[in-house]
Amino acid sequence: MNFAPGAWKYALVPLLAAPFAFIFSVTASVVALALGVGTLAFFRDPERTPPASGVVAPADGTVSVLREEGDRVRLGTFMNVWHVHVVRAPFAGTVTDVEHIDGANRPAFSKESDRNERVHVEFETSNTDDTDSTPLPANSPATVTFIAGAFARRIHPYREPGDDLARGDRLGHIAFGSRVDVLFPPAVNLDDIAVEPGDSMTAGETVILESGPLE
Repeated sequence: MNFAPGAWKYALVPLLAAPFAFIFSVTASVVALALGVGTLAFFRDPERTPPASGVVAPADGTVSVLREEGDRVRLGTFMNVWHVHVVRAPFAGTVTDVEHIDGANRPAFSKESDRNERVHVEFETSNTDDTDSTPLPANSPATVTFIAGAFARRIHPYREPGDDLARGDRLGHIAFGSRVDVLFPPAVNLDDIAVEPGDSMTAGETVILESGPLE
């Protein structure tokens, strides 16, 4: 099993403490062991295989936001603590900017989370990837936003401006609960989206925009 960067930093202390805690209390030892194992489970990073075509979900979780913002469509995914928290590229493209914005730490499922601490990863889309059949026009602006939650205080983007990505490539991770948004290019309409609020998503595999509408 692969783990996101930083997993052992959080898990090592309780795992090392568990055998020493056993000297004083079996309960304390079990709690420390469970905490360490649970932390590693939270940072798990399984392999994902994108389907042959379509824009894919950037995160595991549940669709919590689907709305129009001017001429753009925003899709938000809320991640609980049991979801995989590694975020993936929903489409092929080139990273044009990575911007960190300070903010609050409201629960990621609430309306107030729009003002939370976040990181915007700006893209210029590409449909020239031989492994990709993405229904997006090339050279269009799109954004994936990592949004911190009530307990998520660490956003870790892996990418920098100039990086070329294929669908399903790892973008980064958020430690301990969060939300991830996709702001689609202007050519995408609300009716084009293949999922609805409440739907369950698997990062890198669930299709959120089918091939066809923009071809």
